[in-house]
Amino acid sequence: MMNMKIVDRIALILNIIGGINWGLIGIFKFDLVAWIFGGQDAVLSRIIYTLVGLAAIWCISLLFRDHRSE
Repeated sequence: MMNMKIVDRIALILNIIGGINWGLIGIFKFDLVAWIFGGQDAVLSRIIYTLVGLAAIWCISLLFRDHRSE
C-alpha cells in the first residue's frame, strides 16, 4: 500500500511538471524541458516527455480508486 502512494505521488509530480511545461508552451511558446535538456529531439527530453505521458496514464487510475478507505 505504501509503495502505491509513492508511485502516485511521483506520477502527480511528473504531471505537474508536464502541466507547467504545457502552460509555458501555450502562453510563452517556451518549452522548458527542451530548453533544459537540449531541444525536443534530445534523448533526455524525450525520456522526460515519455515519463510524463506514462505518469498521466497512471493517474487515470486515481479517478477510479476508492479513497475513503485510506
